[in-house]
Amino acid sequence: MRDGTTRVGPVAGAEPSFHRFADLDATRASEMLRRFYSPVEIGVAEDAGPCRMSSSVLRLGPLTVGQLSFGPETRLDAEAVAGYHVTLPLAGELWTRHSDTSVVALPARSAAVFRAGHPVESLHTAGMSELDVKIEQGALEDELEALIERRVQGTIDLAAAMDVSSGPGRTWAQLMRLLRDEGQDGTGLIYQPLIADRLWRSVLTGLLMAVPHRYSDALARPVRPGPPRAIRRVADAIQAEPHRPFTVRELAELGGMSVRSLQEGFRRHLGATPMSYLQQVRLARSHEALLHADPQCTTVAAIAHRWGFTHLGRFAQAYRVRYGVHPSASLRADR
Repeated sequence: MRDGTTRVGPVAGAEPSFHRFADLDATRASEMLRRFYSPVEIGVAEDAGPCRMSSSVLRLGPLTVGQLSFGPETRLDAEAVAGYHVTLPLAGELWTRHSDTSVVALPARSAAVFRAGHPVESLHTAGMSELDVKIEQGALEDELEALIERRVQGTIDLAAAMDVSSGPGRTWAQLMRLLRDEGQDGTGLIYQPLIADRLWRSVLTGLLMAVPHRYSDALARPVRPGPPRAIRRVADAIQAEPHRPFTVRELAELGGMSVRSLQEGFRRHLGATPMSYLQQVRLARSHEALLHADPQCTTVAAIAHRWGFTHLGRFAQAYRVRYGVHPSASLRADR
């Protein structure tokens, strides 16, 4: 497919990627939507002129965040939505029908939410601009299971609309706009693997908290903190291999608990989040290595990378906050 895109950042594998498409006719718009979202039929009124659509799309793990802009009034019909989908109008109005429910979504007021595997009919007013967010079905369901510590039966019955004028919905919509903007900057934090993973997981958790569904009560209940022995087991694993690219979910699995129990257990027993504890252990190992290393044989960057820091500038900043000096000063100490 000829997409006339601008790509920012790496595009191989699951790494974040950014794509831009301009002035798409109906054929190319259909190809773009099939590639990033779902197969759709596109319709434009005969007297409205040809279909014209533009878009920019960020892919981040199981997350797709795109801004779509329409010329004439456009109708999109999908036989089955691939993954969970949220449309946030930025300008214009969106009319949808999904699972026998009709929704009118308006800028700064409401968003339309679609469940995986269900048909959708949507009407996008002339000149409309919107953010379209797709989350792979398995990823959102796995995230929910990890949060509530039990199996999710069938698809998640997300409500058909989300209030984005206040509360969690407003926060979630702001995060989507931030990702849209940051996707265009190939030097931004979202292109750092450790940050990218945390960001898309925050998006998934945030959606589950912002949109009502049958598991909402389970998410809202106070969580029991992980027991001290299990928290110690996770902390020991971090101490043993701080260079490993641990995720919160992996640490929770090591401890045999949910992500929320892990986080609450670390807060209660160690006074830190799991990831901040990991960073402090990495900083301590880096500090010790710098003090004992020969500056003629190694570099600050080599030591930082050895202990799991992928961005030298942010390592130096965190090191300075912790130890009061630049890492290079520790490398040269007493020599």
